[in-house]
Amino acid sequence: MNFITRKFIPRRTFLRGVGATLALPLLESMVPAATPLARTAGNPVRRLGFVFMPMGCDISRWTPAGATMDRLSPILSSLAPVRDQVTCVSNLELQPAYPGSHATSNSAFLSAARARLTESTDYYLGTTVDQVAAKQLGRETQLPSLELAMDHLQVVGQCDNGYACVYQNNLSWSSPTTPLPAEAHPRIVFENLFGEGGTVGERRAELKKRASLLDAFTSDLSRLKRELGPGDRARLGQYLETVREVERRIQKAEADTKDNPLPDLDRPVGVPAAYADHARLMFDLQVLAFQGDVTRVITFQLARETSNRTYPEIGVPDPHHPLSHHGNDPAKIERMAKINQFHVSLFAEFLAKLKATPEGNGTLLDHSLYLYGSGIGNPNIHDHSNLPILVAGGAAGGMKGGRHIRHAKPTPLANLHLTLLDKVGVHLDSFGDSQGRMDSLFEPLGI
Repeated sequence: MNFITRKFIPRRTFLRGVGATLALPLLESMVPAATPLARTAGNPVRRLGFVFMPMGCDISRWTPAGATMDRLSPILSSLAPVRDQVTCVSNLELQPAYPGSHATSNSAFLSAARARLTESTDYYLGTTVDQVAAKQLGRETQLPSLELAMDHLQVVGQCDNGYACVYQNNLSWSSPTTPLPAEAHPRIVFENLFGEGGTVGERRAELKKRASLLDAFTSDLSRLKRELGPGDRARLGQYLETVREVERRIQKAEADTKDNPLPDLDRPVGVPAAYADHARLMFDLQVLAFQGDVTRVITFQLARETSNRTYPEIGVPDPHHPLSHHGNDPAKIERMAKINQFHVSLFAEFLAKLKATPEGNGTLLDHSLYLYGSGIGNPNIHDHSNLPILVAGGAAGGMKGGRHIRHAKPTPLANLHLTLLDKVGVHLDSFGDSQGRMDSLFEPLGI
């Protein structure tokens, strides 16, 4: 197809079937004729994601040696393939989380706000950074934001040191009094991304009539492919194959449940039995959500604070929460560090997929910013200083990866939140207990 005369396809193009809708990835045909594709990378879609790691870590096995990511620590070793787009930031703190608890670790992580001490429904926190971003970035997308988790159990009442369970159930708050529940079931997330109209039951019944969601779009896809150039056909084919593979894995997990009707208490029925398989599905759904521009803001809770999940697949049969209160027992610290390393390895796989997914003249990772970390530093003492924090992606916005930034004195995590908001085009004078911005993360060019 000639670049000048080719047909222009609007960026917000959807294919619609009965009870389903399919957003398309960015294609060359969506760039107006005679417009250089590079221009789309000069002002790319801006995306922001947050991954929460519960209960801190062994900071000695987390912290890289020196000022670069050249010599990765044991916990961060799996980041080697993407280290050029990852920066570790040390000596950040969450003062609003004190006097110190698991509940406030979770609640302050994205809000940088002090939770009201209550065991009842008069809870009060603050609007979280993801929702500040979603109010602007979400205007152009099907979903303003996507809230994901691994644990389906939503505990009510009092959970931790006089704090209502709502504080550690929910990462995202759209207002100081409105927590946003996260979804742990891949099927429900899949239907939220690709469903259209009708009740959940009606959409599910319609899906059961077909072998795959994509069967609803067979004729439209065939017609669309005839209009696309070779490059666009390849991009679309890769995207559709990913959709089909994710759906196949969800279907397999649901089928396996029939043979194992007693899942872990924290695991919803119909999800993969192994933690890693479940987490990979949830990460792959994030790739699809970004690739199809269904949303531009995502939060993901790898486990709840005080989670007693075990990880036998990596040789850790001990519940996570008791291990985090290790009492300086070297054996317990080592097993906790294995959990930390396992969580990071899943995040590293996700970053590699974003990096391998082309968009414009860059990648999804270039056009996304992700913050990974915890609201606790040393879990043995409920400490909220020297937090384990990573920032990934953002090359198109000038982020300089491959570095370890160590602040000379304790610095509010809110400074980083304020900076990330800036880089996705949401400009505030302050956020939470921020004291300024962290411009050292980025090159002067910005976006």
